[in-house]
Amino acid sequence: MRFVPFTVSAVITIALIVCLDRSWGSLPPLGRLLSPQEGFWQNATSISKNYNEELQLPGLQGKAEVWLDDRMVPHIFAENTNDAYYVEGYMHARDRLWQMELQSFAAAGRLSEILGARMISYDRHQRRTGMLYGAEQALKAMEADAVAAPAIRAYAEGVNAYINTLTDATLPLEYKLLNYKPEKWTTLNSALLLKMMAADLAGGANDLVYTNARRLFSKADFDNLYPDFGDSIDPIIPHGTVYPAATAKVRPPADSILNAAGISLHFKEERPDPDNGSNNWAVAGSKTRAGAPILCNDPHLGLSLPSLWYETQIHTPEMNVYGATLPGAPGVIIGFNDHIAWGVTNGSEDVKDYYQMQFRNGKQQYLFNGSYRDADLRIEKINVKGGSPYYDTVAYTVWGPVVYDNVFPDTATNNQFVAMRWKALDPSVEIRTFLELNKARNYNDYLAALKHYTCPAQNFAFAAKSGEIALWHNGQFPLRWKDQGKWIMPGSDSSFAWQGYIPQQENPHMYNPARGFVSSANQHPTDSSYPYYYLADFDLFRGKRINEVLAADSQITIQDMMDLQNDNLNPFARAALPLIRKHLPVSLLSADQKNYWEMLNKWDLQSSPDSKGATIFNIFWDQLQSSIWNDEMVVDKTPMQQPWEKTTLLWLIRDSSMKFIDNVHTPEKETLSQIILQAFTTTADSAKALDAANKLEFGLFRGTNIRHLTRSIAPFNAMNLRTGGGRHIVNATKQLHGPSWKMVVQMSAKTEAYGIYPGGQSGNPGSPYYDNAVQDWVQGKYYLLHVFSREEEADPAIKFKIHFSKG
Repeated sequence: MRFVPFTVSAVITIALIVCLDRSWGSLPPLGRLLSPQEGFWQNATSISKNYNEELQLPGLQGKAEVWLDDRMVPHIFAENTNDAYYVEGYMHARDRLWQMELQSFAAAGRLSEILGARMISYDRHQRRTGMLYGAEQALKAMEADAVAAPAIRAYAEGVNAYINTLTDATLPLEYKLLNYKPEKWTTLNSALLLKMMAADLAGGANDLVYTNARRLFSKADFDNLYPDFGDSIDPIIPHGTVYPAATAKVRPPADSILNAAGISLHFKEERPDPDNGSNNWAVAGSKTRAGAPILCNDPHLGLSLPSLWYETQIHTPEMNVYGATLPGAPGVIIGFNDHIAWGVTNGSEDVKDYYQMQFRNGKQQYLFNGSYRDADLRIEKINVKGGSPYYDTVAYTVWGPVVYDNVFPDTATNNQFVAMRWKALDPSVEIRTFLELNKARNYNDYLAALKHYTCPAQNFAFAAKSGEIALWHNGQFPLRWKDQGKWIMPGSDSSFAWQGYIPQQENPHMYNPARGFVSSANQHPTDSSYPYYYLADFDLFRGKRINEVLAADSQITIQDMMDLQNDNLNPFARAALPLIRKHLPVSLLSADQKNYWEMLNKWDLQSSPDSKGATIFNIFWDQLQSSIWNDEMVVDKTPMQQPWEKTTLLWLIRDSSMKFIDNVHTPEKETLSQIILQAFTTTADSAKALDAANKLEFGLFRGTNIRHLTRSIAPFNAMNLRTGGGRHIVNATKQLHGPSWKMVVQMSAKTEAYGIYPGGQSGNPGSPYYDNAVQDWVQGKYYLLHVFSREEEADPAIKFKIHFSKG
């Protein structure tokens, strides 16, 4: 009988072992996760950890060192460039491996493998937009390039050198929580990450929603709703610039695009945040107190933890460069060296067009120039965690992949087939531009580097210790006739193809302008006198504000530039409030409503975290936009796009009785005063409720949330941050989006540089360097960027050293 308790105990023990060693739904094996030897405990990192190491690694050609400063920024010293990229890959993987792999999986349409069936639709979209195909094309070009090939190979070897050191205990925490292990890193992974950036910055096009709008509105109304140039622009290249005549010509087809384009479209492109952009500017020494140029950059992107960027210094006999690197790719993307500094903003041009196709035999053949061609059918196998693989067939045409058809995004698309021509799917070597900028010494080197850059469109600002400043609006832009790219085009006719590209030397640019500064903030690159046609949604007010501040000062300091990057003045509201004051019948407001009107009327235009006026204005303008456009723009299930806020405002200023003020669903004809009154009374009701809940201050009403990349592990987030700024404001911080890296560099004899991003160097949520910079970023603070020389190894800012040698 004494064996009975033993047997029961043994069965329970075995059952517990089995239960704790397997996954249950979305839960990982709890036994392994909770294990003191291998589980999440091992990822907790003490603030007092000693990071000094001696490492022997295969693949190195010589010796290298990494000095870690007080924020864990690695300063890489290598005897040759390839070793530097090898060590950069190792350090990226050490601190950000899970992020790197997750983002490459996201680009390739492989998230279902680790996150399950809920990601199938996302993965299908990625495959259908050709992300993996585009990365494969880019990789072919990179592997054939004398500069890019050795860099991406050495980088991949460094990543894998770190992966090979991992044990179950040292795996990054997310691998343990999601119950999988990293794959070997390949050069294709780096290509995928670069394509992901292209999708984020050149992924938008309005062809589909504009096609629907054109069927609802006359051409004259359409041009007012979505103008090429607004009533007010402040272009990157100043008004009055004389451009040479275009050397490349384009000939439009005779056929009507609209008549050939088919019926209304009931699907809409998944677009990145329309505010993906940035600010950059460079000020000549003639306008600075120190007499040296200052360059500034703050790219505006989605905010996440781990952060998009990773600070690094790379020092070799060929270069000494510092800046923001992209975990997953070699080199510095935004930064400076001993001779020059550069920064980038989104150029915004639409380099993506859609074509309606005529198929037969399913997706086997499509009509092109009078005869049927065989489509290249690519079978996409999507592996699904915990389920069977999902198979999707993507047809590739002469234009590119068929993104939308009778089975995607659903089966109710009236048998429409829409192919996409996207510049990002062409072979390209953009990484070479950045690798060459890392080593550039002068303006000519900067120009040579830009010639390798094709997509996405970017404004490259430049400053040099020689005193030069410049800006190029750069990329490879299609030659289009007027309005080409606004609407879907017939895919059966080659006359609707792009007819080449604008010659690179004719891209908009300026060098050492008389005004003493260059700047860009995603606004129009030129005025309408530029001889080539281009198409995009361009910002307006941020660029106006930056130019206003830079033009007014001739004794600019580093602190002035920090203040400008953190500037919360709302120039959109400054332009809108006179219109509101003129047309709001204040006498018809109740006492409560008048109270909130006074808050708005006396607002100082600062969208600061403690501002109540900023909250009221934002609620009001959203209400006004909806009041004007919803009756026209909400039509069954037809996707539409409201005009931009700037378009609405400038139109109302120009014509306060414009036809779209009237609500088509009511018998009376509304006036602007009526809809402003209606919008404000609704706003006042919302403001009163927020006030009662003590949430009327802007930093509480909107604030900012920086979420972990999984979007599902709450303790790894930084939530409810009290921030100011917003759309149209130089400080472009929004709820989930904003300045992802802020950099101010003075090109004096000894470079003086400052920067910050909202996160930390480590991707490990258990590390004190995971989110250590978040609160400083919220408060508008900056860190001194240490650029060390070999002779400064005793500097007190250097806390640890890692020695690398060939193993």
